[in-house]
Amino acid sequence: MGEDGPVTEPRTAPRLIATDLDGTLLCSGGTVSDRTAAALAAAEAAGVQVVFVTGRPPRWMQQVSPHIGGHGVAICSNGGAIVDVRRGGELIEYFPMPAPTSLAVVEALRAELPGTSFAFEYADGWAREPGYEVLMWGDTEVRAVGPAEELLADGGPVRGLFKLLAKHPDLDPDTFLAEARTAAGHLAEITRSSPIALLEISAPGVTKASTLARWCAEHGIDRAEVVAFGDMPNDLEMLAWAGTAYAVANAHPQVLAAVPLHTVSNEEDGVAAVLERLITDSGR
Repeated sequence: MGEDGPVTEPRTAPRLIATDLDGTLLCSGGTVSDRTAAALAAAEAAGVQVVFVTGRPPRWMQQVSPHIGGHGVAICSNGGAIVDVRRGGELIEYFPMPAPTSLAVVEALRAELPGTSFAFEYADGWAREPGYEVLMWGDTEVRAVGPAEELLADGGPVRGLFKLLAKHPDLDPDTFLAEARTAAGHLAEITRSSPIALLEISAPGVTKASTLARWCAEHGIDRAEVVAFGDMPNDLEMLAWAGTAYAVANAHPQVLAAVPLHTVSNEEDGVAAVLERLITDSGR
């Protein structure tokens, strides 16, 4: 229920679909089901732009490139970068976090949350501290390894930082997020999307919502014409900004509580189920 009564689905097809990937659009293993692929294609054919809005860095987008529309655009790194997936992840625009801000966040988290290690997503790749364990596929080709102070120093390898990653070996993920926001939330945007204690940190004011809003404004699309989908805390700002928003059934409890409209889980093609209704009901 909304403040003024039941929340209903839009009666007309939106102009833009903004969807998270992992845990929302994609099945386990990061795959796009046949049903979801068909729904995305049908939306694009009906003139509805589909934009992937993800925490993934640009280098992880090739797996989903066949399913993005002819525009080829994705918003990556929680709003840190807009990339052309069809052009090998070519940067269209990005919103970096200054090195002094990054170092201030590192120092604050180290002081309050001992054991935290850091990694860095930037224009030319990624780097990590020696204690930052590599767990994800695609992360073996690290560009540099060293202390944060050296990596972020003037003349160091990390320039144009999209996203700072902070990992803790022991803390509960939600506890880690809450305590990190208390320690450094005044310095940067801090969120999470992983099942482990892994935080994703962007420049102040840079979120999925801010970059999606910027993209839509540049293309004459009102927020009321946007339908968004998500599952984790890093989607909350985007889901609040969009005219219509859905949480998939497998979403984090915070997301399920914040978003009135729900669809079935990612494994049951929750995004496709909504798209099929929207496109069919609008008669496009």
